[in-house]
Amino acid sequence: MHPSTLAKRGTVFLFLAILVFYFYGLGHLPFVGPDEPRYAQIAREMFLRHDLVTPRLGGHTWFEKPVLLYWMMMASFKLFGVSEWAARLPAAVSGLLTIAAVYCIGRRIDRNAADENLQAYAFWSALVSATTLGIVVFSRAASFDIILTMTTTWALAFYVLHEFERNERLRGVSLAGFYTFIGLSLLAKGLVGIVIPIGVVSLYYLFQRRLPRRNTLRSLVWGLPLALIVAAVWYAPVIRLHGWTFVDQFFIQHHFARYVSNKYHHWRPVYYYLLVIPLLALPWTAFLIDGLFPFRGRLKSARLSSGNRLSRLLVFALAWFLFPLLFFSFANSKLPGYIIPVLPAAALIVGERLWRIQSDQGNHRAAIRTTAALCLLFALGALTYVWRVRDVPLTCAFLIAAPLCVAGVFALFSRHSPATSIVLIAGATLVVLMVVLRCGAPGVAELQSSKHLLQLASERGYSQTGIYGMQRSDRTPEFYAAGRIAYGADGEPIMYEGPDQVIQESHLRQETVLVFVPLVDVSRLTGMASAQVDVIGNNGRHAIVAVRAL
Repeated sequence: MHPSTLAKRGTVFLFLAILVFYFYGLGHLPFVGPDEPRYAQIAREMFLRHDLVTPRLGGHTWFEKPVLLYWMMMASFKLFGVSEWAARLPAAVSGLLTIAAVYCIGRRIDRNAADENLQAYAFWSALVSATTLGIVVFSRAASFDIILTMTTTWALAFYVLHEFERNERLRGVSLAGFYTFIGLSLLAKGLVGIVIPIGVVSLYYLFQRRLPRRNTLRSLVWGLPLALIVAAVWYAPVIRLHGWTFVDQFFIQHHFARYVSNKYHHWRPVYYYLLVIPLLALPWTAFLIDGLFPFRGRLKSARLSSGNRLSRLLVFALAWFLFPLLFFSFANSKLPGYIIPVLPAAALIVGERLWRIQSDQGNHRAAIRTTAALCLLFALGALTYVWRVRDVPLTCAFLIAAPLCVAGVFALFSRHSPATSIVLIAGATLVVLMVVLRCGAPGVAELQSSKHLLQLASERGYSQTGIYGMQRSDRTPEFYAAGRIAYGADGEPIMYEGPDQVIQESHLRQETVLVFVPLVDVSRLTGMASAQVDVIGNNGRHAIVAVRAL
């Protein structure tokens, strides 16, 4: 089949399959970790108060992040009600919009290409972005990282449209889009929303050893104010209402102190993201490495041939990949989600590799064979793990292993159907992730969430009982038991150091209290003669216990 025909048919199927996949099972798992429940609860409190300005958690102001995700969640709550599905819907939509931006960039490059084969480039780039592990995972969580990725990707997509557009009016419109999405990026995750787009564009021109066009430079005069006007929709009223408190907490503590210190205990070595990106880029890691190797030749080609659009785009993608990597690598606080904005650039780089393979313009069998071997290795690993641990049904293990084996064997031994091999690998990735969502993830989520424990407590008649913690990091009760969490003056949930403090609290209140306790400490409470203790249940890590002082 001709590559362009494959791309046309494949694009429609790809769109439908990805649409279903990204919305499927968003509410299947409870909230996990410290962030999802907090962000969802902040959005719920803003929604219930009809407050578009001040984020609050448990009634306390919460200025760690800006407001765009909360606004999107509030809109989702308004349309679909308050639930895990509705809270995660903005992330899924942002993932799809990120894929759409990658596709738009590819279409701008291949639309007027002299080589008809290049018309498949947008398809392959979109396929990669839709099936890259990091984008998929973060599109299924209530997280700011995928929101920032979406806004920065569209900002840079508009800049690519500007860079390759010949019509002056459309170039101006594209620049307006660039600056508008910088403003939205400031609303998505703060100052990094302007640092990444401006940094990427600057590095792009540095690679080419040239300055932007005069009109592009002049656009800074009106463009940066446009971005600030967009951002001021929230920053102006929140600063007016909260003044220095907001400036100190949001900018000084959660921007500058987070970047230059280990105040929030997320220190990692400078090479941390060199280890994280290969995992987030699966299953396309081998193609990404293959695409990064010839960067010196690409820089030279882009400088010598200003008309070579693909070469210039790849230089832009390289700047897009490298700038966030360097910027976040030198930060003292590092989390895996910080580096997600590089993945659309990785998709553009990998898309070029896949286009060359399927169009017979390059011999890259090593990347295909490496990816095939990884598929077979993961299949074997899934079967071995389930056989030894047996905490997942064997049927699920086979459902995971089967598509990986089919894709791996076909890609390993097929020499004349590279496009089919690539599509099988992408399809196997989506199938495996769906099976993991249904089979493996619920057991892991159970260990990380209090939802089931709180349901057990409600069934035992403790649906209105106040909740405390004892040396516990789980934040999910802040959503599932909203209004019943005891907060301190610092806005953090009260955590007791030992059984005596729990019993004293019950004595002072003259009522039963619920407390989450690490399993190793349950015996300390049950052994106290001064209290009546009811161990309601546990999730394998913590128990929920009702305590009433005698």
